Amino acid sequence: MSTSSPSPTRPGEVAARFGLLGLASFGGPTAHLGYFREEFVHRRAWLGDPAYADVVALSQFLPGAGSSQVGMALGYHRGGWLGMLAAWLTFTLPSALILLIFGLALADADAAAVAEAGWVQGLLAVAVAVVFHAVAGMARTLADTPRTATIAVAAALTVLSVPAQFTHLAIILAAGALGALLFRKHDDADPENGRPDGVRPVSGRAAALALSLFVVLLVGLWVGARTVGGYVFTRAAAYFETGSLVFGGGHVVMPLLQNYAVEGEWMSQETFLAGYSAAQAVPGPMFTFATYLGAVDGGVAGALLATVAIFSPSALLMVAGLHFWGRWRHLPWLRAAFTGVNAAVVGLLLAAFWDPVLAHGVTGVASLTVAALCWLLLAMWKLPAWAVALFGAAAGFLLL
Repeated sequence: MSTSSPSPTRPGEVAARFGLLGLASFGGPTAHLGYFREEFVHRRAWLGDPAYADVVALSQFLPGAGSSQVGMALGYHRGGWLGMLAAWLTFTLPSALILLIFGLALADADAAAVAEAGWVQGLLAVAVAVVFHAVAGMARTLADTPRTATIAVAAALTVLSVPAQFTHLAIILAAGALGALLFRKHDDADPENGRPDGVRPVSGRAAALALSLFVVLLVGLWVGARTVGGYVFTRAAAYFETGSLVFGGGHVVMPLLQNYAVEGEWMSQETFLAGYSAAQAVPGPMFTFATYLGAVDGGVAGALLATVAIFSPSALLMVAGLHFWGRWRHLPWLRAAFTGVNAAVVGLLLAAFWDPVLAHGVTGVASLTVAALCWLLLAMWKLPAWAVALFGAAAGFLLL
């Protein structure tokens, strides 16, 4: 499959495409990767499947909002720095605005009730179809040999058996080491491994600036919160530290934020959980749960502070990661390591498909019917993801 060359003059196109996905990408971070793959690899051909898999694997190495980091990388590849900003902003804005409204205006009971609405249940069934389609497609490309399939299955079973915060990172590191041992000979013979060019490179200067800014903010906010104090320092430090420590997807952000928001007496446990329920019912990244907490705790200004602070580590680390990946991606041992990592990513997505996607998306015959129909529309009839999401919402409203 051919891929179109990147151009720094396409941030408007990036904003339009990610804006539609920001309105329709229900189902959490794993589903988002499926939406991105369908839209930007298969439909738009912005880059090839192997290059997309490398970006996903890179995001698994880094802390932060994994699906948002993938979106940022895609936006940068297509439209440069403005494209990166446009991808994050337009994909994040719909869910952030909705959760801002929840935090400012809706009662706890109303927020929790929305999560149980039929159209929301229909959208969770859409996520089942999207993730199944994505995992099956990536498995055919990245886990199609006995060794890579074994790594994928082992990764899935491990993360389901040991659901700890750093299990994802441990699996990725182990798979990389195993891949360097098992697949080195193949990559030595063919360093490029038949892959198309990767994502647009990031300069060393940009990477150094991003890493420096990350360290300055992490240390500076931590020190400021414990010496100067005050609302801005304490809240910014809490959200930035959370965004710097989360491995394994958006759902892992919940216990870290709970420690700050509830134990720190920013709000009640009931208010916190009502917002978490609402965050799972809206499109876009789970990290916008911080927007809700900021709105409850500090109004519009608090929501803005929380949103920027929690996503900033993801952006800064992805900029640095793209630079080093661009420099080192041709090294035989690294290519071999990423063969193992990509197989493990398939396993991690498979585990996420089982829980929480399938567990929450299929609760009976009716929701299974919606999920199956959505898979047919997406995989066989080739409808765009946003159209499938609209169909799933309508079907859920009528059937669930």
